[in-house]
Amino acid sequence: MPRSQHHSVSGGLLENIAGALRVIAIPPEDEALRAPLRMFLKEALAQVAPHVRARSWMGYDADFSRALAQQGWLGLTLPRAYGGAGRSNYARFVASEELLAIGAPVSAHWIADRQTAPLILRYGSAGQREFYLPRIIRGEAFFCIGMSEPDTGSDLAGIRTRAERFDGGWRLNGRKIWTTNAHRSHYMCALVRSSGTPQDRHQGLSQFIVDMSLPGISVRPVRDIAGDTHFCEVLFDNVALPAEALIGDEGAGWQQVTAELALERSGPERLLSSMVLIDTWLAHARARPCDERTAELAGRIAARLAVLRAMSLSVADQLERGQNAGLHAVLVKDLGTEFERDVAEWIAAHLGSESGTLADAELTRTLAYITRISPTFSLRGGTRHILRGIVARELGLR
Repeated sequence: MPRSQHHSVSGGLLENIAGALRVIAIPPEDEALRAPLRMFLKEALAQVAPHVRARSWMGYDADFSRALAQQGWLGLTLPRAYGGAGRSNYARFVASEELLAIGAPVSAHWIADRQTAPLILRYGSAGQREFYLPRIIRGEAFFCIGMSEPDTGSDLAGIRTRAERFDGGWRLNGRKIWTTNAHRSHYMCALVRSSGTPQDRHQGLSQFIVDMSLPGISVRPVRDIAGDTHFCEVLFDNVALPAEALIGDEGAGWQQVTAELALERSGPERLLSSMVLIDTWLAHARARPCDERTAELAGRIAARLAVLRAMSLSVADQLERGQNAGLHAVLVKDLGTEFERDVAEWIAAHLGSESGTLADAELTRTLAYITRISPTFSLRGGTRHILRGIVARELGLR
């Protein structure tokens, strides 16, 4: 690489990192949301064991999600006209932190609240906004995301599921895989090919809202390594969709899904999946004399978490100011999921070095769960090689 080009790229990288680390203060009115939410969560989850709460945003409890909705804590950033709170992205950041830190079972509403509702608000028709947004805010409409397919992995541009026009609507055929909560969701937001072939890549892709109760839809839960059935394979066999199932413009699916993925990667869930394990280990450590190794590990965890939180909060700030946070969200997601994975390895190594000390049963169970599931942290929301390709492209390296 020519020296001048190398200097230009380095300067761009440093500029982007500096922007992601800009210190942000949460406005007092949004910070005030923390206390009542924390009180509610402590009471609601007082009897739930750490190894269960460690499921965090993969934990499913529809009644809990509806209880949050009754308190006005779903749809925090959505307009009041649809029943939302009309609050800032900082408010949602605070709520997400509290929910994830304690390990609340938010999986039922998480996708709809985090990304589908903003997608519909931005690209949906007036009818779609009026129908879906109030139901999402009330905890009455849960969504899954139909992106990945067999044999394509993270290569969304290569998807083969097709929607073809017919009188009065669309005919949907194909398969989706790794679709979280498809067997429990009311609707799917699906990215499919509405024209052309997989060789056309980004061209000819569209997004549709699919009612999961329609004839021709088969859902097969997939058991993961921890024994849970979050993921599913979904098959579409001549599923008839109405014309109004199309979100936005036909053929604009790639641009729309890119914006949606930026929302998926932007929140603190990309660095807080191991928080219940951290808190459980700290309780174990506090019950024993503190030695240098324990202090070092606690400091390492706190330092990494502080930097990542600052970066994640900066993304919320960019979203609040209407800026494109795509690159920063990718950086936080990549570094955050690495931290989540490392935490389990660090704690396991530390416990293994404690001579004559047995960890309590809950810590052991919680560590076992996080250790088993941690390889998925760097897969969900885009694999690391895909994310690093995005960073390279944004920096002009490819």
